[in-house]
This record gives sequence, C-alpha cells and structure tokens, in this order.
Amino acid sequence: MNPFTPHRSGRRAGQDGFPRVLHAEWTTFRTARGWVLAMAASVLVTVSLGLLVAGGVRTACVTGKGEGPCPAPVVGPDGTAVRDKYYFVHQPLKGNGSITARVSDMTGQIRRPDAVPGVRNIEEGVVPWAKAGLLVRQSLKQGTPYAAVMLTGDHGVRMQYNYVHDVAGGPHNGPQWLRLTRSGDTIGGYESDDGKTWTEVGTVKLTGLPETVEIGLFATSPGVLWDMAKAFSQVTATLDQIGLQGANGSWRRDDVGVGMESDGKTPHHPGGAVESGDKLIVTGGGDIGPATVEGGIRADLVLIGGAVGLIPVLVVAVTFFTAEHRRGRNRTSPPAAPHPARPLAAKAMVVGVVTFVAGLVTSGVVVPVGLAILRANQNPVQPITLSTELRVIVGYAALAAAAAVLALGLAALVKRAVVAIGLAIALVVVPYLLATAGWAPWLLMITPAAGFAIMQSVPTFAHVDVGPSLLEGYYPLPPWAGLTVTCGYAALALGAAIAVHARLDHSEPG
Repeated sequence: MNPFTPHRSGRRAGQDGFPRVLHAEWTTFRTARGWVLAMAASVLVTVSLGLLVAGGVRTACVTGKGEGPCPAPVVGPDGTAVRDKYYFVHQPLKGNGSITARVSDMTGQIRRPDAVPGVRNIEEGVVPWAKAGLLVRQSLKQGTPYAAVMLTGDHGVRMQYNYVHDVAGGPHNGPQWLRLTRSGDTIGGYESDDGKTWTEVGTVKLTGLPETVEIGLFATSPGVLWDMAKAFSQVTATLDQIGLQGANGSWRRDDVGVGMESDGKTPHHPGGAVESGDKLIVTGGGDIGPATVEGGIRADLVLIGGAVGLIPVLVVAVTFFTAEHRRGRNRTSPPAAPHPARPLAAKAMVVGVVTFVAGLVTSGVVVPVGLAILRANQNPVQPITLSTELRVIVGYAALAAAAAVLALGLAALVKRAVVAIGLAIALVVVPYLLATAGWAPWLLMITPAAGFAIMQSVPTFAHVDVGPSLLEGYYPLPPWAGLTVTCGYAALALGAAIAVHARLDHSEPG
C-alpha cells in the first residue's frame, strides 16, 4: 500500500450530510501514514532549525571592562527596549516653566563603506533621523520618561515622547524656532518660523513627573544603514535665541549613554557642546527611540525555519486533494457525489485544523524553549510581553493553517500535484526567503507570504529606520494585516475551486 493511500469507507458520501463527509475526510487523512509523517516532519524541521539557531547565537560586546556578554537592553516606560544616547545641555526646572531656542544650523558626519580597506571613509552629511532641539525628562537615568520637540535631518519638526511615540510637525528643513513648555505633568511642543507666531506640534502627559525635572537642549544621530548594519553618524546643531522660564541656573553638560573603549576610560564617539556668544553648538550621536535592532534578539528569529517547515504542509494539502482526484478519474462508475462544496469544505477544515494543531505544537515549543536557550547563553533578548508571545505562537499556527487551505484550493483548481505544489511554494515560501535576504521585501505586502508578519515580535516604528530584511525585523505590514492577506488568498482559492467544481458538476449529464 502507498503511504499516501488512505482507508476508504464503503458508505457513499452523497447519502449523508456535512458531518458524515467531514468524518469521512478525517478518516481518510488519519489513515494515510505518509500525510501524518509529513506533518510530523514539518514540526521536527521547524523546531530543529529554531533551536539550532538559538543554540548557536553568541553575542559579545566591548565595554569598559573589556569584551564580554552584551548588557541587557535599556527598557522604556512601557517595557519596550530603547536607545537613550544623546548629548544634553540642561538645567534643573522646579515646577512649571519653558525653554525656547532656534535651531539655526545642522551639519553632520556619516561613515560610509570603506573605499580603501582599513581606512575609515567619513563624509559630511546629516542622516534623515538626526535630531536636535529641546528636551525635558524625569532624570538623566536611561529609559526614564521624556518629551522633546526637535528639528530632524529630513523629516521636519517632530515631537517625540517616551521613545515609541512620534508626532509630525511642519515639513521644515531650515532654521526653525522651537518651544517646550511644562505645566504639571503636561508637556507642550511648539514651532515657529519667526519666533512670534507659534503653532502647536503636540501636547502630551508624562504621568508621575517629579516636581524637579531636567530641561535643556540636545543633539543625537542614529547610525547610517549599510551592509545590514548601522555605522557611525553624528550631528552638530547650532542653537541660538535661547530663553528659559522657571530655570536660571548654570548649564550642565552630559554625554548620556556614551560607551567606553576597552580601556574603560576613553569615550567611544563622544559628543560635546561649545558656547559661542549667545549660541550653543551641540554635537551628539546615538538616538532616543525604540531599539528595534540594538535591543536584543527577537523572538521571531527562533521561527526562522518556519517557511521551510511549511513545505511538507503544502505537499500534504495538495496531495490530500489530488490523491482522491486521481482515484475518481480512474473509476469507471464513480459513486454519487454530495454537493460540490461539501467535500472541498470538509477537506479544507480537516487540513486546516490538523495544520493549526501541528503549527501550535511547533511554535509552542520552539518560541519559549528558544528564548530560554538564548538567555541561558547570556544573549540580550528583546523584551516581549505575554500577549505578544502568545500572538506569535498562535499566529504562526494560523498562518500555517491558512497556507494549507490555500494549497488545497490551488490543487482543486489546477488538479496537477506538481504544479499546485510549485505554485504554493512560490507564493508562500519563496517571498519569505527573498525578504529574509533583504530582496524584494514588497512581496510581503502582495503575496500570501504577507502572513509571516503575524510572527513580528518587535513593532516597526515609522521614526526608526531599519534595513529591508526580516533579519533586521522589517515587515512591511502590521501583524494582523499580514495574516488577513494570507487568509484572503486562501478564501479566494477555496471559493474559486468550489465554484469551478459546482459548474462542472452541473454541466455533467444527470
């Protein structure tokens, strides 16, 4: 007996309702040893690849104490991993007050790929998300609540707060007046072209702000992206027309978050500030915002073998239809058939539920175990909430089920196993592999592979640039939107197959 040859009931399906059809299809599936083994292989492949990746990752960082394990990521007020590195010229503000200044000039330096090996290639320029402006925060401790209004390199005026929030102001890229006000827990950000007529950028509430806060001027610049890594960049901003209300002390200067070279004494890419008349020229590097890449290893990386693990699932879904189609084609007197929607719907339900359960076992093992291995090996891991971890686990199972139903629908339409399997792999697996390599990430918006976005464990933030690769956490669609695309393709394929079979059934002589 062929391992894909199922047990067949002697009862004619056309004489029974949908429950009988469903039971018959389930019996067909579970008695075919090849299909059951293929589903087990899918689980084994995905879990093995995920645990192999988790066990092989070893990160190391150079700190003031030399090379060793990387420190845990800095965590913001909502539990997100954040970057909090900038140069700050500030004063304590007790109670309410405000600060006003004009950002009159921004210049910068960017490290480009080395033209000559070993010789650093530094060019003049400002990266799009370089930031300079006004900042108020609870304290200088990294990860504490803050609000800032700023001029950016190429995104105009913005108001950002608590790392993950970003409000757009005017699309300015020249000199601009900025103002930041504090009234209790409420912080207001404003912009002006002339220092007389002001426009509100945004108003935010920083709950629990202490009576005395730090307020001042800052500059920072995230790294420039090349070769799937962030290289050094730095911004220098000239701020003048500075006015303070509620604070009249002397300026303090802090290079917040600066790292040290291996000697433990020399700052790595330090910032600085120079007073020139009524101007402050502030230089800084780093970022104040979410740490989408630098914040540690993401949970979805342990599911990186999920696309390969789906290949046996797609094969099973296709042959679940074509095996019976071949048998029906070889019969000289086929039995009476039920309504054409019933067998296809029953097959879709069986293969969908079986795949969902297999996917749930897969992700339910590899995600928590993989994360535990990463932590045990002293790797920094992106913080993940229980709800996000459950969404990744259940979402992968739902993606696998939708992909299986899509493959079944394709098989019912083309009726050739090899063609259907090739189409399913081309639509689901290939776009994911291309996006992982950083090629054609837009395919994850328009193909059934969009559903892999459901595994995204770290959000994509509009105010943080990441490389166009899944390895860097780039998904062009939000999690549920991506899964909806895949489910839509599955429903379309299955619906079209049912319609085609209904038409053929009605066209046959009775």
